[in-house]
Amino acid sequence: MTYAIQEIPLSKLIASSANVRRTGRSTNIGELAASIEAHGLLQNLTVRPVLNGKKKPEAFEVIAGGRRLAALKTLAKRKALPVNANILCNVITEGISEEISLAENALQCPMHPADQYEAFAKLHDEHGMSAEDIAARFGVTPAVVKQRLKLGAVSPKLMKLYRSGELNLDQLTAFAITDDHAKQERVWSELPSFNRDREAILHALSEGQVRSDDRRAVFVGAKTYEAAGGVIVRDLFDAEGGGFLADAELLNRLAREKLQAFADAVSAEGWKWVVVEPEFDHGMTAEMRRIYPEAVKLSKDERKQLRKLQSRYDALCEKYADAEMPEKIAAQCERLERAIEALDRHEFKGADFAIAGAIVTLSHDGEVRVEHGLVRREDEPSKNGEANKKKGSDEPSGDEKAPLSERLVADLTAHRTAGLRNELAQNSGMAVIATVHALAAASFFSGGGDVSCLQITPRSGSLATHASGIEESLASRQIAERHEAWAKRLPREPATLWNFVHGLSDSERLGLLAHCVSLTVNAVQASTHRSTEASDHADILARELALDMTAYWQPTAESYFGRVAKERILEAVHEGVTEAAATNIAAMKKQPMAETAEKLLAGKGWLPTLLRLGANASA
Repeated sequence: MTYAIQEIPLSKLIASSANVRRTGRSTNIGELAASIEAHGLLQNLTVRPVLNGKKKPEAFEVIAGGRRLAALKTLAKRKALPVNANILCNVITEGISEEISLAENALQCPMHPADQYEAFAKLHDEHGMSAEDIAARFGVTPAVVKQRLKLGAVSPKLMKLYRSGELNLDQLTAFAITDDHAKQERVWSELPSFNRDREAILHALSEGQVRSDDRRAVFVGAKTYEAAGGVIVRDLFDAEGGGFLADAELLNRLAREKLQAFADAVSAEGWKWVVVEPEFDHGMTAEMRRIYPEAVKLSKDERKQLRKLQSRYDALCEKYADAEMPEKIAAQCERLERAIEALDRHEFKGADFAIAGAIVTLSHDGEVRVEHGLVRREDEPSKNGEANKKKGSDEPSGDEKAPLSERLVADLTAHRTAGLRNELAQNSGMAVIATVHALAAASFFSGGGDVSCLQITPRSGSLATHASGIEESLASRQIAERHEAWAKRLPREPATLWNFVHGLSDSERLGLLAHCVSLTVNAVQASTHRSTEASDHADILARELALDMTAYWQPTAESYFGRVAKERILEAVHEGVTEAAATNIAAMKKQPMAETAEKLLAGKGWLPTLLRLGANASA
């Protein structure tokens, strides 16, 4: 095949139907136009004259270079190029147009992304071009250039692994969080081969730092933290523009200082003590008793008014139970709610402030939360003004008889214990009462286990250490509400708990038993707690309860898809939607894929294996 190089006016160049590129003809035309404007046309168009029976061509059809032609037309439309600008073309007069077009397109070898990242880095480091300059010359956004510059700064050893396919783009973007090549290489070598996804790499590289979505970071704010001299290591590949706060000590100080203003207001209420603790854990109050405010006694007129308000509110709710409530009625309900709350109020007693305190902390979303009415063990009021004297002590009793020896006391009470065991075994109703009493004492009172002779010790592991923000989940909120409702009903002193439990109806007593027993469930699979037998039992319990986790957990980019490998995302979409849907998102980058999967699976009821009914698995 022979051809001649000729300058042809842009106005005489037309697209050819013989161009074999059908897919992606309009892809990245803007970027290509910016490159041509900055660097010129680096590759000639291949054209064939359109004669239509005439000796002189009327036009030239572009059989190879359709995207370049579109980019040139774009520049002309923007007046960045004259409409009749002369364009260098390879003019052919023989051969099959489709074959020539195919040869040019099929034999192209696209540049490896790693080469582009490093080339961008050289333009920036060696030629002094800013991200904005590079962006303008290649038709991309400055943010994209900054991402590629960051990738170009990844350790050459890791970049080599990326080129060879041993490390994927998701993993590579995680290493861009730090410029320390030695640290990057060390983390890659130390992470086990089965746990080298982006999240694991980020976690290892950011050890000792605080995520930008941490409750303390949200509460303090990035501007305040940076104004105090703090450094934020930006994750340019986080769709939310997040990163890590490098100075955890500074962040803690700023959070405590800001919380102190709220603590001062709480102290003014008259509590014995108030402490600031940004990262509250319910384990902190495990040894404390909580007291609750009591309902304020209402006058006869106030009780009448409260009943009237409640009746009107209930009537409106019942009327619109199966229909959308009009805006005007909804506003009326809100007014009724406020009026009811104003009357049906609860307050702490004056004596409560003398022994109890409060913890000023942060909720999962960075909002201030106050835990009131906490009584430390050392602040518990003593019985009858002094510690009770123990029977069997060395001091003589009131009738001045000589005390029994410790050995004889133990002997006699051992026989009494055997008798109690035997009788209790034959009285199931009393056994239930005794069990509920023992569990409630330990679950609701600090040191409450001492008031029961049953050696039943419930253990309740903290879930917050395994799942951040779980306190705000539906299940946790309902558990907390149930616990508080019972706590308000229970007597304030554990010594009177037996009479309370004994006086409950059978259904109420079983309800309290179920609540206390539920607090001891621990089916967490973690390195510190992973029992195959316990997991098997959790499966049995789940089947018996017909547990449907779709009521308590939904797969989102934050809760699941952003924390697993792309293969698992595609597997989920394949299972929960269709194989075609999974294929459609297969080429996406990790974050967009995670967000798309969240939308595709919304309302589909898909669950990972670990949350499916009766499916005990480790992954």
